[in-house]
Amino acid sequence: MFPHLTVWVKLLLAAAAALFISHLLTPHVKTFAEKVGAIDVPRDSRRVHNHPIPRMGGLAIFAGFVLSVLIFAEMSTQVMGMLIGAIIIAAMGAVDDIVTLNAWVKLAAQLLAAWVAIRCGIVFDAISNPIIFSETTTIQIGMFAIPLTVLWIVGCTNAVNLIDGLDGLAVGVSAISSFTMLVVAIFVSEPNTAVILAALTGACIGFMPYNLNPAKIFMGDVGSQLLGYILATASVMGMFKFHAIITFLVPVLAMAVPLADTTAAFFRRICHGQSPFHADKKHLHHLLLAMGLDQKQAVAVLYSLSAVLGLIAVLLANTNVFVRVICLVLAFAISILAWFFIFRHNPHIHPLDHHEAQPEAEDQKDA
Repeated sequence: MFPHLTVWVKLLLAAAAALFISHLLTPHVKTFAEKVGAIDVPRDSRRVHNHPIPRMGGLAIFAGFVLSVLIFAEMSTQVMGMLIGAIIIAAMGAVDDIVTLNAWVKLAAQLLAAWVAIRCGIVFDAISNPIIFSETTTIQIGMFAIPLTVLWIVGCTNAVNLIDGLDGLAVGVSAISSFTMLVVAIFVSEPNTAVILAALTGACIGFMPYNLNPAKIFMGDVGSQLLGYILATASVMGMFKFHAIITFLVPVLAMAVPLADTTAAFFRRICHGQSPFHADKKHLHHLLLAMGLDQKQAVAVLYSLSAVLGLIAVLLANTNVFVRVICLVLAFAISILAWFFIFRHNPHIHPLDHHEAQPEAEDQKDA
């Protein structure tokens, strides 16, 4: 909307506007959530809060993000597709925060949002070759382009949703992931994607004071699924399309914490003969709490892990092969250490009793 502004000014204004709008609207969203009954009432041992707390705070993030993008980003077909998909996700999440939708209904909405994004050109058909010494710099995906794009968008949407289990965790990790990809987008000369990510980062930061422990409001599904969807589509618009760097690993590392938690949960439940939607107390944040950490400490650990992996993702944008090798080694070493200390040195965690089992969607509303 303001083509005469420099990229740096746009980035600052987009972040500032989204932050201001999100922060200003959150108290009003809290009042609205209380009126419509969007309240998270602790009903089982998976909840870490002990009193009813309003959810649906993601509406403030949604408003701050969308308004900032409409003002400062250049409106292309891809951007419009992303925004339409975001509206679908936000509408579904808002309804779910009030009445609790069936998991398959939510999946249908996620697939619809992904389809809209793909129809508007948000799809990757090639990625950089992760074998950095190979003469082949890119790998053509061909017929798998659309299925893999759908899997990426839906997977990321649910990944952020599944880590939304402690005060400030999902919104903070999303802010770190968004800022990581923002920096990389600047490096690879994707200014419009950078503006979108600046708006998302600002919207997250604006909401955080109300969501940090002790939380006054949760962002609910409307927020957690929205953040995952925007991060997924923005990464396809920016990093996946730039074949000169290891673009596939950049967004994966930027979102490593939620993606690892979701992948582990999926295979853990399948291996135990359970539905992927079966709730348990073995998410990363549950394991950290079981080790004796309190909420703030567990969140700080996951923030730190996200930030370190985000820094490695930024360094991967470097064209120096030696730097890339060091980054890949560090990422692998950090992953192994995290697995060892979190999964091998935690007290025994009892799974939920059968009568306590609820659809995973219920676990996703914790904040």
